[in-house]
Amino acid sequence: MAMDAERRQAELIAQFSAQAAALSSAPQLAALVLEATSHPALFAFSELLTLPALSKLAGTQYASSLDLLRLFAYGTLKDYKSNSGSLPALLPDQVRKLKQLSVLTLAESTKILPYDQLMQELDVSNVRELEDFLINECMYSGIVRGKLDQMRRCFEVQFAAGRDLTPDQLTNMIETLSDWLGTSDSLLHQIQEKIKWADTMSEVNKKHQKEFEDRVEEAKKSIKKLNNLSRQTSTYGGMTTFSLNLEE
Repeated sequence: MAMDAERRQAELIAQFSAQAAALSSAPQLAALVLEATSHPALFAFSELLTLPALSKLAGTQYASSLDLLRLFAYGTLKDYKSNSGSLPALLPDQVRKLKQLSVLTLAESTKILPYDQLMQELDVSNVRELEDFLINECMYSGIVRGKLDQMRRCFEVQFAAGRDLTPDQLTNMIETLSDWLGTSDSLLHQIQEKIKWADTMSEVNKKHQKEFEDRVEEAKKSIKKLNNLSRQTSTYGGMTTFSLNLEE
């Protein structure tokens, strides 16, 4: 299911990217931004932000459409309301999409979302409206899975689709992965050194074992000679005489 959703996202991004590449005028590109941010199945927008065609909106009277696209990539409904004076008015489909994205942002930091917090963030006035939105627009769409807990007045998130990473988040992730890689390399070196030490000790132990076995064999031979010598020993008149075997 998740793979199908990711494939669908990739297909939509490719579709809008191809459309943007074929457009040249700012009004057409602004209309494309409106279409992309209203699409019911598209939830990733950072790749569209990197398209050279859309950069043409910068510095034009449609530059706010580029800012709106950036908001859909990284922001929330609350962010829009704080900057609505400098952004285009939202269509109902865009409002719904921004609410969905806001739920995903909240789910990134905690898996228990209180109803009061959700109603405030989503600009919802009552619990019934909130639960209908979570069921019909979030869970049925597949972007989240969870449980509505009416007793505790919260939404327990079991799964939430990931949002676009901001440039700062991406930098932090790269740094974290680089640190992890450095630590892994150091640990691997230590393990290799321990393996070498273990191999060396194994050879030393084999050598000691061989020396011990050789000494045991020598001792066995000495004992055997002493036993043979003892059998050839006789006592006469209180004096011990030895009969030497000259053939040995």
